[in-house]
Amino acid sequence: MTESHSTRRDRKRTKRSGGRSARRKIRSNTNAANAVRAGMPGGQYRPLTDNDIKRIYDTALKILEDIGIGDPIPEILHYALPKGCTLDTDNRLRFPRSLVEDLIDVSAKEYVLHSQDPVNDLTVRGTDVLFGSSGEAVSILDYESQRFRPTRLVDLYDASRLADQLEHIHTFGQPFIAAEYSGNVYVHNINIAYAQLAGTRKSFALGIAEVDHIETLIALFDTYLGEEGAFLKRPFCTFGGCPIVSPLRFGKDNAEVLVKVAELGLHVDVAVAPQAGATSPAALAGTLAQCFAETLACMCVVNLVRPGTAINFGMWPFISDLRTGAFTGGSGEEALVMAATTQLCNHFGFITSVGAGMTDSKTMDVQAGYEKALTTVTAALAGCNLIAAYPGIVGSLIGQSFEGMVIDNDMIGNIQRILRGIEVTEETLSYDVIKQTVTGAGHFLGSQQTLELMETEYLYPSVADRLAPAAWEELGSKTLYEKAHDRVGNMLNDYYPQYIDPKVDARIRENFPIKLDPIDMRRGNGRW
Repeated sequence: MTESHSTRRDRKRTKRSGGRSARRKIRSNTNAANAVRAGMPGGQYRPLTDNDIKRIYDTALKILEDIGIGDPIPEILHYALPKGCTLDTDNRLRFPRSLVEDLIDVSAKEYVLHSQDPVNDLTVRGTDVLFGSSGEAVSILDYESQRFRPTRLVDLYDASRLADQLEHIHTFGQPFIAAEYSGNVYVHNINIAYAQLAGTRKSFALGIAEVDHIETLIALFDTYLGEEGAFLKRPFCTFGGCPIVSPLRFGKDNAEVLVKVAELGLHVDVAVAPQAGATSPAALAGTLAQCFAETLACMCVVNLVRPGTAINFGMWPFISDLRTGAFTGGSGEEALVMAATTQLCNHFGFITSVGAGMTDSKTMDVQAGYEKALTTVTAALAGCNLIAAYPGIVGSLIGQSFEGMVIDNDMIGNIQRILRGIEVTEETLSYDVIKQTVTGAGHFLGSQQTLELMETEYLYPSVADRLAPAAWEELGSKTLYEKAHDRVGNMLNDYYPQYIDPKVDARIRENFPIKLDPIDMRRGNGRW
């Protein structure tokens, strides 16, 4: 193969640097955490004016006071009516403006997100940004066949193990269901909790629709911890759901979970997700006003139950393709409303949570790449605390790709690097370094500053390719998707952490209907 002129030039230039071996040594030892870290502040992108925020806020409070939320469950009425809410003849619960404003003031503005291992604890606050998985998809995109198959419990365990190794996924939200147990909600909930407990030491989340299962799940976690009541002292799992059925009604099952979690003193996770043009107005401002009102109602409920409760203010307005009415997750409008949501909620000091990283593409292709980046980077720059970045999600939230998790981890790392920004100091302005180089070597490749900053100024991708074309061809011309597939196999083939002590595991299996086969939880099972 003929070497191009530019390739020869680049090769000669590298040889002249005199520092290639030193740079390679440092690069091979680079820890990504030196260049980026969990919880870097955002807030640079502000699509709304202050007057826009005031008008949306005023409209949302008017909605709550004059229209109210329909179908309140008895548990909500028990707390709401004595505090000044009213129930009209149409069974709609109305929230007085003054009460809403008081509850905004008392709602917690930060909390510690615990994990099984305290080293992974995170503080959720301000405009600090954290990234997690999410989704509850129902299918897996099989790499070889490029067809979708139902998700299995063992897939969730594998996804947990994979996320445990992906440094830019800070928290693990259940990315898909265990489809084979979807007909038995109790067995399903116990087993998704167990699979995540066994696969990761990061904080994780569960979508729970049956309030009666919460106490049992807590008992499972207490068994793991070896002490009754231990989980409530350090809750490493977040319970959540969708308590609102848009437009402006409570959903019974998830509303019961909402009240129960608040009664237990746990931080509450909600996702309120009207779809513009379908279950909320087509006008984006109207969708923001309605969704803000619906999420405020959830905030009011948990703080009526227990003042000072922390709630992940999951205002998740979604977008319709108005030509068909279908959900679309990767549009510019989606990026815009999630960023606007973040700015709106940050204005009032809420703990912000949005969905991002969604794509309508059915595989990990160019469309998936630009749609995921578009929505995730805008949410981060707006300063969202908890970005459910849907790493690996495809097909408008229907499918999940293991290769996509690895690819999106790279993307999230780069977004964090954008968040970090540029530090401008006398040292970084580099006047002396420039002067010395101009009168000396004539290039910066081998300078001490360059070697030092390789570890702290630059983030290197895990799977994205930066080779020259000739070198890329010599190594097989692999696409990013192919490289990610190889990486998934390497990461999952040998990584079987034993996070549950065997004796504890035996007690758990004796007391709970655990379906995950121990054979699938050790090397040599043939899956990878």
